[in-house]
This record gives sequence, structure tokens and C-alpha cells, in this order.
Amino acid sequence: MTTLQGAGPANPRVLLSPPDVGPLEESYLIAALRSGWVAPAGPDLQAFEREIAERVGTAGALAVSSGTAALHLALLGVGVGPGDVVIVPTLTFVATANAVRYIGARPVFVDCDPQTGNVDAQLVATLIQRLRSRGERVGAVVPVDMFGSCADYEALVPLCVDAHVPLVEDAAEALGAGYRGRAAGSFGRVGALSFNGNKIMTTSGGGMLVSDDAALLARARHLSTQAREPTPHYEHRETGYNYRLSNLLAALGRAQLVRLDGMIARRRQLRDRYAKLFAPVPGVRLLGGEDTGSNCWLTVITVEQERCGWRADDLAAHLTERDIETRPVWKPMHLQPVHAGAESLLTGAAERLFADGLTLPSGSALSEPQVGRVLAAIDEFLTLRAGGPAA
Repeated sequence: MTTLQGAGPANPRVLLSPPDVGPLEESYLIAALRSGWVAPAGPDLQAFEREIAERVGTAGALAVSSGTAALHLALLGVGVGPGDVVIVPTLTFVATANAVRYIGARPVFVDCDPQTGNVDAQLVATLIQRLRSRGERVGAVVPVDMFGSCADYEALVPLCVDAHVPLVEDAAEALGAGYRGRAAGSFGRVGALSFNGNKIMTTSGGGMLVSDDAALLARARHLSTQAREPTPHYEHRETGYNYRLSNLLAALGRAQLVRLDGMIARRRQLRDRYAKLFAPVPGVRLLGGEDTGSNCWLTVITVEQERCGWRADDLAAHLTERDIETRPVWKPMHLQPVHAGAESLLTGAAERLFADGLTLPSGSALSEPQVGRVLAAIDEFLTLRAGGPAA
């Protein structure tokens, strides 16, 4: 696949997860431009919503301008309001917590399972009981499907049903992933997807609500178009938002969706090569590496310095010197200055993953020479540290 990335120096920087776009996307965009539908309406937008709903297995979908917008509308859709508390994983991107704050609700953070990075369901149960014992209203639980692996919905779904608390699935990182025969995004009353430039597939920027709840989607659709009433003039009875996705970006998304399975397969092949490279190294493992349903969005390793003799940031520095991008896992929300003092139920698992985890280049757009550079650089590091295989 020829991509729109890579022009420039003979050895450009190897990025973590660059967009993977090429001739098919170009053809869809040109067709959309020639159709005249360049606004946030049109046949590609309607088709994209229908095709994503079919892929996820929900009755409907609503395309919006970002994954964050999708989360905001999802929380409003399940009835979260000012003064409510919403249970959010501390190990997540800040958008999950920000969407709660947009409404005037309060995020309460909960720690993760150290093996997967996904929210610890037992802690969620404890937190619901604790909050309710104080008379607080729990407006929603928002599990996040971390790095492309679904959370433990076998535990979370019945837990939320029994507690009569809506489950809003933040599947921003997990389109194409599955859990026990069901697709990511389909487990809650509503799910939120992201099509940001670094995601498994992209619309440049964009997101999607997916749900079986037709009334929730209709309400979100109304709010996403500035809450305009169906009158000949501009009539507004409540505050709305400018959240709709454009027809052009939807066309890009449709082309990406055609290629999604191939892009997932490419990422999985790269993860398998990382697994093979690190297999002989004591104290290094792939986070959630046993999850066969993952979309392998990002490959994360965790490093036990006591066993292997080096830290995650040692490898990061080595790769940075060779113009290869890496990144720590998400800095936990309870450590973020913007959420200083927020209530949390912690075990230390997220903080350990932040200290010991490293995200490696994972994109399906990476060329074989780029992948070879990354693997050779890691092999060189392991050899220098006398903890890995010979080059």
C-alpha cells in the first residue's frame, strides 16, 4: 500500500502510529467532492454511520467531530447531569474524564488490572457501594478498552445491570476488537469510537456513537446539530453543539473501513514480531499480549528493572537517539494537575504501568524497512545490555 506518509529524508523518523491512507481513500474523497456534498450532511455520512453500526453490531450510529464529542453526547444520553459522579479508569486518555467535566459531573477514578491495563471490575463494584453509601448518585460507569483490548465485560455488564448504573463504553482505541464473540463498542447502553489520526482507522478527526437505543441516538443527533428545531427558521429551545462530522471525512472513513481488517492484521503481525524478540528477555512482557481479540492498536511492553537490569525509559532513550518514536502509557488521571485532589480508589497498578510501560511503533503504515529499523535498534539495545538475543 502506497501511503501519503514518508516523503522527505531517506530515513525519516519512525512514528508511533501514523495514518495509513492511500489510493482507495483518495478515490473516495474525490468522488465525495465531485458529488457536491462537502457539508456535514450527505450520502457518505449516512452510509458511514450505517456501515459502522453493521461492523459493531448495533442498531444505529451517529458520526460526530471527535471521540470526545461522542463521549460527551453519550454521557448526556444516559442522563448524567451536574453533580453526578461518574466512575472513570485512572489509566486513560484525558478525554474520558474531560467529557464528564463538560457536563458539570465529577469523575471518580478507579485503578486498573495490572495484567491488561483495563479497569479493575472488582474495584468498580466497591466504588459504587462506597459512593452510594454516602448518598451520591452514580451517573455512569465508563470503562475504556485500553490500547485496543476490551475490558472485562463479563464482569462489568452484570455489575452495572445489578446496580442500575448505565455503562458507557469508551471504545475509542478498540474499533475492530472483540470480546467473547461481540465487537468493541457494543457492550454498553452506548459506545464511543474515535477516528483521530493515530487510531486504528482515521477520518483525520472524528468519532462515532454506537447504540441499540434509537431514542438516545435521536437525542444525540439533535444536540449535535446545535439543537435546532425542525422549523423553516432557526429555532433553538436548548443549548446544542456543533458536533457533526462532514460528508468528506465520512468518505475517508468509509474507505478506511474497507481496509480495516487488513490494517489490524498488519498491526498484529508487528506485535507478534515484538513478542518473539522480547520472549527470551526476563522481566519484559507485552501488556495484554494474550488477548487474541485485540485490534493491536498499540503494542505496549512492561519492564521489571529488577529482573532485566534496565528501565523502560532506557530503551526509549536508545530509540529516540535513532529517530524512533516511543511513548509512556497514559499518565494516570489522579496524577494529572487538572484533576488534582479528585477522589480515587487505587492499588498502585496504574502508577506502576506508567513507570514501567513503553509504547512501541505499531502503525499499519510502517514500511518493512522502518519495521526492520525498529527491530534492529531494539535488538542492538538488548545486546548492549547483555539481556537479549544476539544480533
